[in-house]
Parts: sequence; C-alpha cells; structure tokens
Amino acid sequence: MDARLDYFASPTAGKALKYFMAVGRELKQSPLPAVTQELVALRVSQINGCAACIDMHTKEAAAAGESTVRLHLIAAWREATVFTEAERAALALAEQGTRVADAATGVSDEVWARAAQHYDQEQLTALVLLVSFMNTVNRLNIIAQQPAGDYQVGQFH
Repeated sequence: MDARLDYFASPTAGKALKYFMAVGRELKQSPLPAVTQELVALRVSQINGCAACIDMHTKEAAAAGESTVRLHLIAAWREATVFTEAERAALALAEQGTRVADAATGVSDEVWARAAQHYDQEQLTALVLLVSFMNTVNRLNIIAQQPAGDYQVGQFH
C-alpha cells in the first residue's frame, strides 16, 4: 500500500510541515506528563481511525514503559480500572475535543472542570494543543492514506 501523497517530497509540504512538526516537538517538552500525552494521542487517533498514528503512539508508549494492558484498554478507558483520575479527565477532554461535531457543544463545562482539577493552566494548554495537533495530523494521514505498521520508535522526534 502506498500513500496518495509523499509529504516529504513536496516543497510546499516541506515548508509548512517544518513548522508544524516543531509544534509536536514543543508539546513533547511541555509539562503535561509524557504518559498522558501518549494516551491522549493514541485515543484521538483511535477515534479518528488514523492507523499510522495508532501505530506510532502505541509503539512510543510501549517504548516509554506503558503496559500492554493499558494500551489494550485505552479504547474502553471508561470501564477500565487501570487509568488514574487525571488520565481519565484528559481522555474525556480529548474525546469531546475530537468529537466536536458529535457533541455539538464541544467540550462541556463538566469535562473542563474535571480536567482543571488535575492539571494546571500550562498543562491544560498543552493538552488542548495536543488534541488539536493530533486531530490535524490524523487528517493529514487519513486523507493521504498513509500506511501503518512500519513506524520505528523515535522516527519523527
């Protein structure tokens, strides 16, 4: 399977993605816990059906020490007992921030307040930027039909 577009071969994409990928690198350095970042990136990618990002974030999370149990249960996090209250709050915000068309109202006040109980303003900012970033990356990959399975840990960092 080949992608419809080779973003790395395109001068236009090369110019734009240089800055865009810098956002991803900055988010990695944010005060939002690295485990939370990978869980959120994985869950957003699952919702959007982005195989390339699911591949990437599953492997990155595993390499960072994430358990296979938690990786397998992320799609059903509400019923799983293996996630902290802070992680649950981040996942709820990520889901509502991703499913804006489904929710019609975006992120509810209740979900926002729960996240604000666990994360400070800088972490919340990073969380919102991460959800937005992942939704954009997912769309770039889905539209171009980027194949999944060959990602190597650290490939884009």
